[in-house]
Amino acid sequence: MRLVSFHGDGDGDGDGGLRLGVETGAGVADVTEAAGDGSRASVRSLAGGGQEALEWLRGAADSASDVVPIEQLRLAPAVPDAGKIICVGLNYRKHAAEGGMPVPERPIYFAKYANSLAASGEAVVIPAVTEKADYEIELVAVIGRRARKVSADRALEHVFGYATGNDLSARELQMRSTQWMYGKAIDGFAPLGPYVVTSDEVPDPQALDLQCRVNGELRQSSNTRDMVFSVAELVSDLSQVMTLEPGDVIYTGTPEGVILGMAEQVWLQPGDEVVCEIQGLGRLVTPLVADPG
Repeated sequence: MRLVSFHGDGDGDGDGGLRLGVETGAGVADVTEAAGDGSRASVRSLAGGGQEALEWLRGAADSASDVVPIEQLRLAPAVPDAGKIICVGLNYRKHAAEGGMPVPERPIYFAKYANSLAASGEAVVIPAVTEKADYEIELVAVIGRRARKVSADRALEHVFGYATGNDLSARELQMRSTQWMYGKAIDGFAPLGPYVVTSDEVPDPQALDLQCRVNGELRQSSNTRDMVFSVAELVSDLSQVMTLEPGDVIYTGTPEGVILGMAEQVWLQPGDEVVCEIQGLGRLVTPLVADPG
């Protein structure tokens, strides 16, 4: 199933709270009211519900009376209430090579926060303090079952679903110290969506094509098989030191083709549009705008 988080209409002010939908052949079925007490009214709450929650979701989608084309919705980030937002650096072999860096022997982690989440179609501001904004298409894993000290061969049992992400980066801010956070955890710099696709529809997360375009020009084209550390290995490794909870998300790294790795570097500018697409997971659109000051 493809889950969609979106904003309700409210009383004409455009803010009727967050809603949850399921994409069907006829459009997005709003299942929010069917959730009753709200215990299943978000991706995060559903993620920990196991098979019973998925069966409920299918029934709620089948019986929903409110079905709307996704183009008519104001989308929210695919997991708008994500808990941890964990990112992985240099996790594709060719990406490490284009940056002149060795392939890591252990995963490189950094964090983003709730302020960085953005929806598909949502305009993202390029801060005035950077002149080197860059894109990074990434497969994002959404945790379902709580994971603590799990083995790699059981790790995918703890993944609820997958989404398309874009780890936007301000390169000169990222590189000003050995810690990357200042150039990564920027407002809106973690677009995510438009869907969370449940893991039963993604039999092998290491066999997905990824493509990123800027203003229609293909910049990144790869496959998740080039990852240094697989989704299963990342989930297992992280779970050795922290408990991964339902609704946590892991941005699993980007392939080659980023601006940082180019001989002629033309950085992202206000007015540019970045489109990230992963096989079977949907098309994430990010328009970029100037800092209003």
